[in-house]
Amino acid sequence: MVAVPITFVAVFILLMLTLGNFKHALLVFTGIPFAVSGGILALVARQMPFSTSAGIGFIALAGIAVLNGLVIVTFIISIRSTADSLRDAVITGAQARIRPVLMTAFGASLGFIPMAIATGSGPEVQKPIATVVIGGLITATILTLLVLPVIYRMIHRRDI
Repeated sequence: MVAVPITFVAVFILLMLTLGNFKHALLVFTGIPFAVSGGILALVARQMPFSTSAGIGFIALAGIAVLNGLVIVTFIISIRSTADSLRDAVITGAQARIRPVLMTAFGASLGFIPMAIATGSGPEVQKPIATVVIGGLITATILTLLVLPVIYRMIHRRDI
């Protein structure tokens, strides 16, 4: 209950330092609520309580979600100067970064599957972490690829 919020604040501060822009940092940070919603749904679906292990899963999930958002947003920012329009930059940026975002999410999810289905000694610690990460990556990836570019376009519409 303490570590997760502190981690999220630290992540936002690092995003501000990296991007140097409040709007862009906030935009990338939206990946965290996208991810958290999927992690919570996965815990509920598997009838697991929130635990310290699940909290660790949320921290790991936040890192992956932010990374994927950062990949898309920084690429859109970099091609805006050469694109014909904001719409073209957003579409090109989102299309060009589909594969890296999917590979990051798929690779991480695949790595957590053995933990999610583990039996024997230790699964009471492993299962909540894996459940949160896998469930969160599903929603975070879908929403990052579909919603993040739309939000980017909406917040920069007036900048034209």
